[in-house]
Amino acid sequence: MTNNQPLISDKANIPFYRDERIIKIFAQVLSAVIIVGILIWAIINFFKAADARNMTLTFSFLKESAGFPISNPPIDYDPSMSFARAFQVGLVNTLLVSGLGIIFATIFGTLIALARLSSNWILSRIALVFIEFHRNIPLLVLLFLWYFVVFGMVPQVKESIKWPGPIFLNKRGIYIAWPRLTETGGIFVTMAAIGILVSIIVFIILRKRRKITGKATYYLPASLGLLIVFFLFGWLLSGGTPFQMDIPSFTGINYQGGLRLTPEFAGMFLSLSLYTAAFIAEVVRGGIQAVDKGQIEAARAIGLPPMQVLSLVIMPQALRIIIPPMISQYLNLTKNSSLALAIGFQDVFAVGKIVINQAGRAVPVFALIMLTYLSLSLLTSFVLNIYNRRIQFVTR
Repeated sequence: MTNNQPLISDKANIPFYRDERIIKIFAQVLSAVIIVGILIWAIINFFKAADARNMTLTFSFLKESAGFPISNPPIDYDPSMSFARAFQVGLVNTLLVSGLGIIFATIFGTLIALARLSSNWILSRIALVFIEFHRNIPLLVLLFLWYFVVFGMVPQVKESIKWPGPIFLNKRGIYIAWPRLTETGGIFVTMAAIGILVSIIVFIILRKRRKITGKATYYLPASLGLLIVFFLFGWLLSGGTPFQMDIPSFTGINYQGGLRLTPEFAGMFLSLSLYTAAFIAEVVRGGIQAVDKGQIEAARAIGLPPMQVLSLVIMPQALRIIIPPMISQYLNLTKNSSLALAIGFQDVFAVGKIVINQAGRAVPVFALIMLTYLSLSLLTSFVLNIYNRRIQFVTR
């Protein structure tokens, strides 16, 4: 007791300018003041420079006529429409190539990962070559390879390559037979949407009931059965012809009808998807290999077939490891879509560059582009993080 009293007394008598707690607080406050001061100084100088150059920082120019064409717009557009409409077309193009790319890259990357883990030596080595090839070359090089080399070698329109489907491939793009809604097709679409919603609700309710009661509720067959019933009901209400196949046919100097995928879209989609699939394959492979081998041996010991071992034992546990790095790959794919400018695919970034040249509003346009990519990234992260939290182990 007598030895500790002087120490306590010395700590109590330390002057404030030597107290570590006060020094840390003072350093943090001083750092915050300096950073905020620099930001305010930079913003004020930026606005002064903009006023000196007569640069308007408002978004009123978006109402003006765009005056430039966009090839194969996914939504209604012509050059007489506003810059805002042109920006919407670019946004839809970005969403299409990113959304379809994420779906394809996830499915294909998972298949490549399973092939990489296969006991078949040839299949495993083919998957390894695919992964190493796509992971070790820049995405821009891969994009040029697909667009200028692969699509540059396809024949002219009159000598189109025909695949089953029918699918026609030529220098103007890929033409695919595509279902088009008839006059009564809206009824079928409405009933199908209602059926999907009802099936999801029934699936969730019956699955929760099984967890609570421990009794079999057959949630999967019940939800699928309801979905089929709604689809059949919508088919009958539409008179049995909710849609008809629009088959491309050679008319004049080009193919008409069906769905056309331009070489720019196809090159962007394939390069983005395959490049990201290689990284997703490694993520999935790592997640599967991280599952305890005892779990796999136990599943095999009770007689589960390989597909059930994979779907019921391995993947549910591997997803807890796979989802976080998978989010990063999805974000990278979305942001990498801005490379479409290199091959003339008019996504949101390419349209923004044209708007800058036409309207001369660099700062507002770049702010709009950054806000768009930021919103897409945050939305993707938010949705996947919700799913990630739901599948994590709950620790008590």
